[in-house]
Amino acid sequence: MASMREIRRRKDSIAGTRQITKAMKLVATVKLQKARKKAEESRPYTIFVRQVVQSILAASSELDSPWLRKGKGDRLAVIAITSNRGLAGGYNVNLVRKLTESGLPKDKVSVYAVGRKGRDALARQGYAVAGDYSEVINEPLYRDAMELGNRVLKEYGDGSLEAIYLLYTSFQNTVSHVPVLLRLLPVKEKPEKKEDEIPVPMNYEPDEETVLDRLIPAYVTNQIYGAFLESLASENGARMAAMDASTANAEEMMERLDLLYNRARQGSITQELTEIMAGAEAVQ
Repeated sequence: MASMREIRRRKDSIAGTRQITKAMKLVATVKLQKARKKAEESRPYTIFVRQVVQSILAASSELDSPWLRKGKGDRLAVIAITSNRGLAGGYNVNLVRKLTESGLPKDKVSVYAVGRKGRDALARQGYAVAGDYSEVINEPLYRDAMELGNRVLKEYGDGSLEAIYLLYTSFQNTVSHVPVLLRLLPVKEKPEKKEDEIPVPMNYEPDEETVLDRLIPAYVTNQIYGAFLESLASENGARMAAMDASTANAEEMMERLDLLYNRARQGSITQELTEIMAGAEAVQ
């Protein structure tokens, strides 16, 4: 059994760790409330833009837009949104696993990293990092999404890329966060019409290709910005849950150490009494 001094030192160490994890949980809770509000406020617009694009594809007959065709390049751009800090449970690990198990050929993937944890982990896995935008995730802004979107769109238009993917975490609720790998370009073909569905004509001004050429870049930028907000809320939710679990584990360890300390103290007292009684008997 460990000595009373060793147990006290262990208790002091765990008590300090518990204090840190409780403070980190409170900070993550405050950040989660702000990030969750922004994510929930932006989600309806993000969904609406996606529905508009899908409705245009569904109502149009023959579309000839570069955004609907596979790019001329041989590279696959993956915008990977992770975190700059750890202590968030399996948040970053799940995102990295989502990409490694996606089936995308590693030698063709170029990672545009938003978050140092994902950047470093994917680099260790052998993925090429084409861009580092890690500081963006600290305080994501729409112009940050526009800058990143314009870069990949330009490379796609120049023929350097075959497709553009978005890797992020969808915020479901405080304890549920789902890794998502979404293909942004080329835009998926228009959905199949149901047999009893009556086609609805759609008029364009000036024409459908011009509308798509304006709409698709805005759609890509909006999807990236929405992913920023969803990921930030998911990160803080994951960190809050991880720190809550760490605090609970520390408290459980403290209880066990209290029990061990009391046993060691009782054993020490018993030993002292035994020695005293043995000494008294020897004197008699």
